Amino acid sequence: MSGPMGALPAIAGGGNETIGWFALRAATARDAGARVPFCVQQQAHALDVGSVARQHLPALSRWPEAVRVDEHGVTLTVAPAARVAFFAQANAWLHAQGLIVGWRDETYPVLALRSGEWLASFERAASRFWGTLTFGAHCNGYVADASGRPTALWLARRALTKPTDPGLLDNLIGGGVPQGQSPADAVLREGWEEAGLRPAQMQALQPGHQLRIERDIPEGLQHELLSVFDLAMPPGLTPYNQDGEVAELRCLPLAQALALAASDAMTVDAGLVTLDFALRHQLLPAPRHAVLEAALAPLRQGLAQLPSNISATHSGTFAFNQTETPGQAG
Repeated sequence: MSGPMGALPAIAGGGNETIGWFALRAATARDAGARVPFCVQQQAHALDVGSVARQHLPALSRWPEAVRVDEHGVTLTVAPAARVAFFAQANAWLHAQGLIVGWRDETYPVLALRSGEWLASFERAASRFWGTLTFGAHCNGYVADASGRPTALWLARRALTKPTDPGLLDNLIGGGVPQGQSPADAVLREGWEEAGLRPAQMQALQPGHQLRIERDIPEGLQHELLSVFDLAMPPGLTPYNQDGEVAELRCLPLAQALALAASDAMTVDAGLVTLDFALRHQLLPAPRHAVLEAALAPLRQGLAQLPSNISATHSGTFAFNQTETPGQAG
C-alpha cells in the first residue's frame, strides 16, 4: 500500500535546536504538581501504582468505602479479591462522566511500581486516568544493503479512526501489551494485524532497548515501558495491513524517514523507537549522534527481550484467517 506521506517537514526544534528530535522533548513533558500519588493498600503497606490528576479528586469521593483521599494522595483500600470488581464499576462511571477517554475492551495489569507485583487488572483506557505503568512493543521494519546497513524504513500512517494520534506516522508494527502477553508476544501479534507478517516471516527479529516514557497526554498520564525491536525486511516483501487501523504503509529512503521521525509528524512513541534504531545502527552524523545518544540515554532501561526461537514458540499462538492477505513477496 502506498500513497503520499506528505511534504518533508522541517525538523522541529522549539527551544532545543541542538537536539532537534521532537519525541525526546515530549517523552518527559509533564506537570508533576498536577497529579497526586495513587496507591493500593496491600496488607500493612500502601504500594505506589500510579497517580491521579488533582482536578479529578472530587470525583473519587463517590467511593469513600473504597478510596481514601488525603494529603498524601489517593489509596485504594478494598480487599484484594474486590479490586477488579471495584475498578470495573468505577471505571464505567468515570468513562460515562468523560473522565476516562475511549474504551478498548482490553485488559491491562495494575502493578506495584517498585516490585512489579500484580495487584489487579482493568480496562486499558483507564490506565491513563490512574497513571499506572503500561507496556508497549514497536518494531522498526527496514531494508538493508548487501552489507546489512539499513537504507530504507517502512513507515505506517495511522488510520483517522484511531482513538489516539489519528493520521500520524508510526513504525511498521506497534501496539500495547495486554495482560497475559510479553512484549515479544505483542509485537508478533501486531506483526500480523498491522503488517500481515506471520511469525515465520519475523524470525530475524532483533531486540533494541526498552524506553521509559512519562508524559502528560489529553487522556491523563502516559507512563509506559516501550520495548523496541528491529526486523530486516527482504526487499521483495510488501507488508499489508489486516485490521484497518493503518491508512497506508510505505517504504521510504532512510534520510527522508529519519527526518519525518525527528518531527512532530510521527507519534512520540514511534519517534523514540526510530531514534533508538538510528543510534544503534550508527545512521546519523557523528556530532548529532553524540548529542542524541546522550539525550536518549536517560530513557533507556536495558534491552528488550526475545524468546530463543520465535517460530517454535509462537507458531501456534495466533489464529490466522486464511482468507486474509499476508505480507506478499512482490
